[in-house]
Amino acid sequence: MRRKIAAFFLCFVLLGALFPMTVYGDMGPKASVRITFENMEDTDTPCYGTLLSQSSSTGPASVWDGTPEFQRYREGDEGYEIWKAFVEYSDSDGFYFLQQWWDCGESGTLNWTYYPPQTFKILLYYPESDTFAVSGIYQKYAFDSYFTVDLRGVSQNAAENPLLVARRSYDYTWELISLFCRIVLTILLELILALLFGLGKKPLLWRIAGVNVVTQVLLNVALNVIRYQQGSLMFVVYYILLEMAVLVLEAVVYSIMLPKVSGGGVSVWKSVVYALVANAASFAAGLGLARVIPGIF
Repeated sequence: MRRKIAAFFLCFVLLGALFPMTVYGDMGPKASVRITFENMEDTDTPCYGTLLSQSSSTGPASVWDGTPEFQRYREGDEGYEIWKAFVEYSDSDGFYFLQQWWDCGESGTLNWTYYPPQTFKILLYYPESDTFAVSGIYQKYAFDSYFTVDLRGVSQNAAENPLLVARRSYDYTWELISLFCRIVLTILLELILALLFGLGKKPLLWRIAGVNVVTQVLLNVALNVIRYQQGSLMFVVYYILLEMAVLVLEAVVYSIMLPKVSGGGVSVWKSVVYALVANAASFAAGLGLARVIPGIF
Protein backbone atom coordinates (compact mmCIF):
# COMPACT_ATOMS: atom_id res chain seq x y z
CA MET A 1 0.00 0.00 0.00
CA ARG A 2 2.82 2.38 0.90
CA ARG A 3 4.49 1.69 -2.44
CA LYS A 4 1.26 2.54 -4.29
CA ILE A 5 0.92 5.84 -2.41
CA ALA A 6 4.57 6.71 -3.08
CA ALA A 7 4.16 5.82 -6.76
CA PHE A 8 1.05 8.01 -6.96
CA PHE A 9 2.81 11.06 -5.54
CA LEU A 10 5.83 10.44 -7.78
CA CYS A 11 3.57 10.36 -10.86
CA PHE A 12 1.82 13.51 -9.65
CA VAL A 13 5.15 15.36 -9.33
CA LEU A 14 6.36 14.16 -12.73
CA LEU A 15 3.02 15.19 -14.30
CA GLY A 16 3.40 18.67 -12.83
CA ALA A 17 6.87 18.94 -14.31
CA LEU A 18 5.36 18.46 -17.78
CA PHE A 19 3.28 21.63 -17.40
CA PRO A 20 5.65 24.30 -16.10
CA MET A 21 4.48 27.82 -15.52
CA THR A 22 6.18 31.06 -14.64
CA VAL A 23 5.53 32.42 -11.16
CA TYR A 24 6.40 35.98 -10.25
CA GLY A 25 7.08 37.01 -6.69
CA ASP A 26 7.68 40.41 -5.20
CA MET A 27 7.85 40.13 -1.47
CA GLY A 28 9.54 41.69 1.47
CA PRO A 29 10.82 45.21 2.06
CA LYS A 30 12.69 46.91 -0.75
CA ALA A 31 15.85 48.99 -0.56
CA SER A 32 15.44 52.74 -0.30
CA VAL A 33 17.18 56.08 -0.63
CA ARG A 34 15.90 58.60 1.90
CA ILE A 35 16.92 62.25 1.68
CA THR A 36 16.16 64.96 4.23
CA PHE A 37 16.46 68.62 3.25
CA GLU A 38 17.55 71.10 5.90
CA ASN A 39 17.23 74.89 5.90
CA MET A 40 14.68 75.21 3.13
CA GLU A 41 14.30 78.90 2.37
CA ASP A 42 10.51 78.82 2.37
CA THR A 43 8.43 75.72 2.99
CA ASP A 44 5.50 77.37 1.19
CA THR A 45 7.51 77.66 -2.03
CA PRO A 46 6.82 74.77 -4.42
CA CYS A 47 9.83 72.51 -4.71
CA TYR A 48 9.93 69.15 -6.43
CA GLY A 49 12.70 66.61 -6.44
CA THR A 50 13.90 63.47 -8.14
CA LEU A 51 16.93 61.22 -8.37
CA LEU A 52 18.65 61.20 -11.73
CA SER A 53 19.91 57.71 -12.46
CA GLN A 54 23.12 56.58 -14.11
CA SER A 55 21.17 53.70 -15.68
CA SER A 56 18.11 54.16 -17.87
CA SER A 57 15.86 52.03 -15.67
CA THR A 58 15.56 50.54 -12.23
CA GLY A 59 12.71 48.25 -11.23
CA PRO A 60 9.50 49.58 -12.83
CA ALA A 61 10.93 53.08 -13.28
CA SER A 62 12.51 53.97 -16.60
CA VAL A 63 13.41 56.92 -18.79
CA TRP A 64 10.75 58.09 -21.24
CA ASP A 65 11.58 56.84 -24.74
CA GLY A 66 9.46 59.50 -26.45
CA THR A 67 6.50 57.25 -27.25
CA PRO A 68 3.00 57.84 -25.83
CA GLU A 69 2.91 54.27 -24.57
CA PHE A 70 5.61 54.89 -21.96
CA GLN A 71 4.66 58.46 -21.12
CA ARG A 72 3.73 58.53 -17.44
CA TYR A 73 1.98 61.93 -17.54
CA ARG A 74 -0.07 63.37 -20.35
CA GLU A 75 -1.09 66.93 -21.08
CA GLY A 76 -3.94 67.92 -18.80
CA ASP A 77 -2.88 65.54 -16.01
CA GLU A 78 -2.08 67.00 -12.61
CA GLY A 79 1.69 67.13 -12.37
CA TYR A 80 2.23 67.11 -16.14
CA GLU A 81 4.14 70.41 -16.15
CA ILE A 82 6.48 69.17 -13.40
CA TRP A 83 7.07 65.92 -15.25
CA LYS A 84 7.72 67.82 -18.47
CA ALA A 85 10.26 70.12 -16.80
CA PHE A 86 12.20 67.12 -15.48
CA VAL A 87 12.00 65.37 -18.87
CA GLU A 88 13.43 68.43 -20.61
CA TYR A 89 16.26 68.82 -18.09
CA SER A 90 19.61 67.93 -19.66
CA ASP A 91 22.18 66.58 -17.24
CA SER A 92 25.83 67.36 -17.89
CA ASP A 93 26.87 63.79 -17.04
CA GLY A 94 24.11 62.11 -19.01
CA PHE A 95 22.11 60.88 -16.01
CA TYR A 96 18.49 59.93 -16.68
CA PHE A 97 15.17 61.14 -15.30
CA LEU A 98 13.14 57.98 -14.64
CA GLN A 99 9.71 59.69 -14.49
CA GLN A 100 9.59 59.58 -10.68
CA TRP A 101 9.37 62.81 -8.71
CA TRP A 102 8.24 64.00 -5.27
CA ASP A 103 6.86 67.15 -3.68
CA CYS A 104 9.73 68.12 -1.37
CA GLY A 105 8.50 71.57 -0.39
CA GLU A 106 5.93 70.41 2.15
CA SER A 107 7.65 67.34 3.62
CA GLY A 108 11.27 68.41 3.33
CA THR A 109 12.09 64.87 2.27
CA LEU A 110 12.55 62.71 -0.82
CA ASN A 111 12.05 59.01 -0.19
CA TRP A 112 12.55 56.59 -3.09
CA THR A 113 11.45 53.34 -1.45
CA TYR A 114 11.06 50.96 -4.40
CA TYR A 115 14.11 50.01 -6.46
CA PRO A 116 15.99 53.31 -6.18
CA PRO A 117 18.94 53.87 -8.54
CA GLN A 118 22.30 52.62 -7.32
CA THR A 119 24.23 55.63 -8.65
CA PHE A 120 22.35 58.91 -8.78
CA LYS A 121 22.19 62.69 -8.58
CA ILE A 122 19.71 64.71 -6.54
CA LEU A 123 17.77 67.21 -8.63
CA LEU A 124 15.42 69.90 -7.30
CA TYR A 125 13.05 71.98 -9.43
CA TYR A 126 11.46 75.31 -8.46
CA PRO A 127 8.52 75.86 -10.85
CA GLU A 128 7.83 79.49 -9.85
CA SER A 129 11.25 80.56 -11.18
CA ASP A 130 11.74 77.58 -13.51
CA THR A 131 15.17 76.88 -11.97
CA PHE A 132 16.99 73.72 -10.96
CA ALA A 133 19.52 72.74 -8.30
CA VAL A 134 21.51 69.56 -8.82
CA SER A 135 23.98 67.57 -6.74
CA GLY A 136 27.13 65.67 -7.53
CA ILE A 137 27.18 61.91 -8.00
CA TYR A 138 26.29 59.65 -5.06
CA GLN A 139 25.79 55.94 -4.52
CA LYS A 140 23.45 53.87 -2.42
CA TYR A 141 25.64 52.60 0.41
CA ALA A 142 23.22 50.51 2.51
CA PHE A 143 19.91 48.71 2.14
CA ASP A 144 18.29 51.91 3.47
CA SER A 145 20.63 54.74 2.53
CA TYR A 146 20.07 58.01 4.37
CA PHE A 147 21.35 61.38 3.15
CA THR A 148 20.92 64.94 4.41
CA VAL A 149 21.16 67.99 2.14
CA ASP A 150 21.69 71.48 3.56
CA LEU A 151 19.79 73.94 1.34
CA ARG A 152 21.32 77.01 2.91
CA GLY A 153 22.24 79.25 -0.01
CA VAL A 154 19.88 77.51 -2.43
CA SER A 155 17.15 79.86 -3.64
CA GLN A 156 14.27 79.51 -6.05
CA ASN A 157 15.04 83.00 -7.36
CA ALA A 158 18.66 82.30 -8.22
CA ALA A 159 19.55 82.06 -11.88
CA GLU A 160 22.13 79.39 -11.07
CA ASN A 161 22.17 77.52 -7.77
CA PRO A 162 25.26 76.08 -6.08
CA LEU A 163 25.89 72.37 -6.28
CA LEU A 164 23.79 70.46 -3.75
CA VAL A 165 25.97 68.65 -1.23
CA ALA A 166 24.57 65.53 0.44
CA ARG A 167 26.12 63.82 3.42
CA ARG A 168 25.45 60.32 4.64
CA SER A 169 23.20 60.47 7.68
CA TYR A 170 22.73 56.84 8.66
CA ASP A 171 22.39 56.65 12.45
CA TYR A 172 25.45 54.57 13.28
CA THR A 173 25.37 55.72 16.92
CA TRP A 174 21.98 54.15 17.48
CA GLU A 175 23.17 50.99 15.70
CA LEU A 176 26.04 50.65 18.16
CA ILE A 177 23.80 51.36 21.16
CA SER A 178 21.20 48.82 20.05
CA LEU A 179 23.95 46.26 19.37
CA PHE A 180 25.38 46.72 22.86
CA CYS A 181 21.93 46.55 24.51
CA ARG A 182 20.98 43.34 22.69
CA ILE A 183 24.22 41.63 23.68
CA VAL A 184 24.01 42.67 27.34
CA LEU A 185 20.31 41.78 27.72
CA THR A 186 20.81 38.37 26.10
CA ILE A 187 23.75 37.51 28.34
CA LEU A 188 21.85 38.62 31.47
CA LEU A 189 18.84 36.53 30.49
CA GLU A 190 20.93 33.41 29.94
CA LEU A 191 22.76 33.90 33.25
CA ILE A 192 19.43 34.22 35.09
CA LEU A 193 18.28 30.99 33.48
CA ALA A 194 21.57 29.38 34.53
CA LEU A 195 20.71 30.21 38.15
CA LEU A 196 17.26 28.66 37.71
CA PHE A 197 18.92 25.51 36.33
CA GLY A 198 21.11 25.26 39.40
CA LEU A 199 24.23 26.41 37.59
CA GLY A 200 24.93 29.22 40.05
CA LYS A 201 28.46 28.34 41.08
CA LYS A 202 30.97 30.98 40.04
CA PRO A 203 33.16 28.71 37.87
CA LEU A 204 30.06 27.66 35.91
CA LEU A 205 28.65 31.19 35.60
CA TRP A 206 31.98 32.60 34.45
CA ARG A 207 32.29 30.01 31.71
CA ILE A 208 28.67 30.39 30.63
CA ALA A 209 29.17 34.17 30.51
CA GLY A 210 32.37 33.74 28.48
CA VAL A 211 30.68 31.47 25.94
CA ASN A 212 27.76 33.90 25.64
CA VAL A 213 30.02 36.89 25.13
CA VAL A 214 31.65 35.15 22.18
CA THR A 215 28.48 33.76 20.59
CA GLN A 216 26.31 36.84 21.16
CA VAL A 217 28.92 39.28 19.89
CA LEU A 218 29.42 37.21 16.73
CA LEU A 219 25.66 36.68 16.28
CA ASN A 220 24.60 40.29 16.79
CA VAL A 221 27.43 41.82 14.79
CA ALA A 222 26.54 39.49 11.91
CA LEU A 223 22.85 40.44 12.20
CA ASN A 224 23.68 44.15 12.20
CA VAL A 225 25.76 43.75 9.04
CA ILE A 226 22.98 41.74 7.37
CA ARG A 227 20.34 44.30 8.34
CA TYR A 228 22.53 47.14 7.10
CA GLN A 229 23.30 45.55 3.74
CA GLN A 230 20.26 43.37 2.96
CA GLY A 231 17.31 44.70 4.97
CA SER A 232 14.86 43.42 7.54
CA LEU A 233 13.55 40.39 5.63
CA MET A 234 16.98 38.80 5.28
CA PHE A 235 17.65 39.84 8.87
CA VAL A 236 14.73 37.66 10.04
CA VAL A 237 15.81 34.74 7.85
CA TYR A 238 19.39 34.83 9.08
CA TYR A 239 18.25 35.50 12.65
CA ILE A 240 16.50 32.12 12.70
CA LEU A 241 19.36 30.28 10.96
CA LEU A 242 22.10 31.84 13.07
CA GLU A 243 20.18 31.26 16.32
CA MET A 244 19.95 27.57 15.40
CA ALA A 245 23.68 27.52 14.74
CA VAL A 246 24.36 29.18 18.10
CA LEU A 247 22.08 26.67 19.82
CA VAL A 248 24.00 23.72 18.37
CA LEU A 249 27.37 25.32 19.16
CA GLU A 250 26.45 26.15 22.77
CA ALA A 251 24.87 22.73 23.34
CA VAL A 252 28.09 21.03 22.23
CA VAL A 253 30.34 23.35 24.25
CA TYR A 254 28.21 23.16 27.41
CA SER A 255 27.87 19.37 27.19
CA ILE A 256 31.67 19.10 27.23
CA MET A 257 32.56 22.01 29.50
CA LEU A 258 29.95 22.09 32.28
CA PRO A 259 30.23 18.44 33.40
CA LYS A 260 34.02 18.79 33.46
CA VAL A 261 34.04 22.09 35.41
CA SER A 262 31.43 20.84 37.90
CA GLY A 263 33.32 17.61 38.49
CA GLY A 264 30.40 15.57 37.25
CA GLY A 265 27.82 17.55 39.19
CA VAL A 266 26.17 18.73 35.99
CA SER A 267 25.14 16.06 33.54
CA VAL A 268 25.51 16.22 29.77
CA TRP A 269 21.72 16.02 29.43
CA LYS A 270 21.19 18.98 31.76
CA SER A 271 23.79 21.02 29.85
CA VAL A 272 22.03 20.39 26.53
CA VAL A 273 18.57 21.18 27.95
CA TYR A 274 19.92 24.41 29.43
CA ALA A 275 21.38 25.43 26.05
CA LEU A 276 18.03 24.68 24.38
CA VAL A 277 15.93 26.60 26.93
CA ALA A 278 18.35 29.55 27.15
CA ASN A 279 18.52 30.03 23.40
CA ALA A 280 14.77 29.61 22.95
CA ALA A 281 14.18 32.22 25.65
CA SER A 282 16.68 34.68 24.16
CA PHE A 283 15.18 34.17 20.69
CA ALA A 284 11.64 34.81 21.99
CA ALA A 285 12.85 37.80 23.99
CA GLY A 286 14.52 39.22 20.90
CA LEU A 287 11.33 38.96 18.87
CA GLY A 288 9.32 40.50 21.69
CA LEU A 289 11.80 43.33 22.09
CA ALA A 290 11.67 44.00 18.35
CA ARG A 291 7.87 44.46 18.60
CA VAL A 292 8.06 46.76 21.63
CA ILE A 293 11.07 48.75 20.38
CA PRO A 294 11.28 48.22 16.59
CA GLY A 295 14.45 50.30 16.32
CA ILE A 296 16.38 47.97 18.64
CA PHE A 297 17.23 45.92 15.57
